[in-house]
Amino acid sequence: MAPNLRLPPSAVHDTLRRHLLVSGHPIVLDLERSHGPWAVDELTADEYLDFASFYASNPVGYNHPSMVTDEMQHRLARAATTKVGNPDFYTSYFAEFVDTLSRTAAPPQFPHYFFVEGGALAIENAMKAAFDWKVRKNLSAGRPALGSQILHFQNAFHGRAGYTLSVTNTEPAKTLHFPKFDWPRIQAPSVSFPLGGHLDELLERERVAVQAIERAFDTREHDIAAILIEPVQGEGGDNHFRPEFLRKLRTIADEREALLIFDEVQTGVGLTGAWWAHQKLGVLPDIVAFAKKMQVGGILVSRRIDDVESVFQVPGRISSTWGGSLVDMVRATRILEIIDGEGLIENAEQRGTELLHGLAALAERLPGVSNARGLGLMCAIDLPSTDVRNAALKRCFQDRLILLGCGARSLRFRPFLCVDAASIQLCLERLEGSLRAVLEH
Repeated sequence: MAPNLRLPPSAVHDTLRRHLLVSGHPIVLDLERSHGPWAVDELTADEYLDFASFYASNPVGYNHPSMVTDEMQHRLARAATTKVGNPDFYTSYFAEFVDTLSRTAAPPQFPHYFFVEGGALAIENAMKAAFDWKVRKNLSAGRPALGSQILHFQNAFHGRAGYTLSVTNTEPAKTLHFPKFDWPRIQAPSVSFPLGGHLDELLERERVAVQAIERAFDTREHDIAAILIEPVQGEGGDNHFRPEFLRKLRTIADEREALLIFDEVQTGVGLTGAWWAHQKLGVLPDIVAFAKKMQVGGILVSRRIDDVESVFQVPGRISSTWGGSLVDMVRATRILEIIDGEGLIENAEQRGTELLHGLAALAERLPGVSNARGLGLMCAIDLPSTDVRNAALKRCFQDRLILLGCGARSLRFRPFLCVDAASIQLCLERLEGSLRAVLEH
């Protein structure tokens, strides 16, 4: 008989602390009693309103009724019993996931799929696909085998794996002392809200950014394989871009023979009020990278990759042992069905409007709160400084509201796609009380 491995909740932090840096929340998450938007502490039975959703990775909250049926629990357990190498060993679970993805979240403009475990590796394989494509394009045109650079933006977070270290530049501690490539990095012309008073200055910053991009393509002739951008920069500060600027990137990518990669690891699978932010913004990239809410990392790739004999035509050219986790695919299949069947994309749009309006009103009432912004449920505000923001995060947690920081001084909101109007209002009420306690201290 297997030994009883369950530790008492009171031993969790000390057990982890023996071997790990334990700097997270002081609660012990109760996976059985947490429900809907409520994270329950197994130590105290206190309930916390969760507007962080595991860094925007949980789409449907805790113990959604469709996730805890006997049939669903059996499917998860069956898929988890043997960890299958999906690239060469095919199962009905894998096929059901791919079929469900193609019928729900995946736009028809992207016929090629690739799966891997994690968002950073999704971005890395997007880069590899672009490198391969660009080199082959150069060779077919009689040029040298160039195509080894990725043009990217300031305040970007794309992951912490090999190639992605060279395009991530938020908190220095995340890349400090690790080897990086000298790839072109462009100042990000993000929007300050409300836009009206900043439009002329923003247009100038966009003009300067476009000039820098064109100059990078001129000076690194034929060596830039792709333009990589988050349609809304998450960790870097919830920084938004005008659709017109993103469309300009599309034009440059076409004219300069580069692929346009959108990192939708955070913005994808419904958060912005559409399956993908690029649909909301009206710009079609060549590669979309995903993870987080999809539960599985990967990329969707357009037919532009077929200009050459691409990585999708050569077995093993991009691959991994697992090709994504099968149990994650089983979970994702049901999540996609829930999002589609329960109208959670529309809910994200409606609840996001309520949240953004509430944050904007809060900014009018409370000096020190500014730059209320959002796309669907992907919302944020700014506070006067990093110290004030960190104090606000701590106070919110004390008031049983879980939020995330981003950028130098922002609070970001990442509720579940199934969040209801009452939870939005309760978040706003708790937030106002917490901010008043901090700002008026």
